[in-house]
Amino acid sequence: MKVFGKVIVVTGAGGGIGRELVSQLLEKGAKVAAIIHKSGLEEIKSFATVYGDNISTHFANLANREDVEKLPEEINSVHGCIDGVINNAGIIQPFHNVNDLDYEQIQRVMDVNFYGTLYMCKSFLPHLIERPEAHITNVSSMGGFLPVPLQSIYCASKAAVKMFTEGLHLELRNTNVGVTIVFPGGVDTNLVRNAGIEIGKVDNHSYKLLSPTEAAVIIISGMENNKYRVLARNDAKLMDFLYRLNPKKATSIIAKKITTP
Repeated sequence: MKVFGKVIVVTGAGGGIGRELVSQLLEKGAKVAAIIHKSGLEEIKSFATVYGDNISTHFANLANREDVEKLPEEINSVHGCIDGVINNAGIIQPFHNVNDLDYEQIQRVMDVNFYGTLYMCKSFLPHLIERPEAHITNVSSMGGFLPVPLQSIYCASKAAVKMFTEGLHLELRNTNVGVTIVFPGGVDTNLVRNAGIEIGKVDNHSYKLLSPTEAAVIIISGMENNKYRVLARNDAKLMDFLYRLNPKKATSIIAKKITTP
């Protein structure tokens, strides 16, 4: 589905990949409903000075189903229709073993990453199905198919997004709604830097962090080309291959490549 002239909903729009998605979609002639929670309002407002009514801002806690269920009506009242959804928002867990995590921390990661994606898809699907052409893109993670050190719950949440999205693709294969699952590798965002993650051998091209700008280009391209599965750049592609070949060896490699606090 080409995004020109379409109304696209983007979650996690306040920064990082989300902000770049908003920027690039607007540049390509789309109208954007930017979903934010607590931060990023000023950055999103800056787009309105250039793109005017082509962008709207909506507040929602994706972990709250009632918040999410209000969004379609809000967005329809502004833009008149909804053609696509990019579920980009996500959080990581504290860098602890499962044994050291409390249930509140575990619940929050699952609520935002998995249930937030589920709520968005369930709330917007009735509207997308009515469109001549529509698309859902869900952003998982390399951690959705490969365990990352001290991120077991995060990986479980992203693996749930993976299987949910693949199942959704199967259900919607004979409809006008395309479905894409995206697996970014390491992305250079504040989320990563604030967590203190270090990627080993940064001079090795295969393990350079992907910029939010590059990640957004790849995600939008996947939507426009109706891709089933998108591996965002070299590290995700390499580890996907290695994990299929030898899961235990791939797990050992990622443990050595990524140094956590």
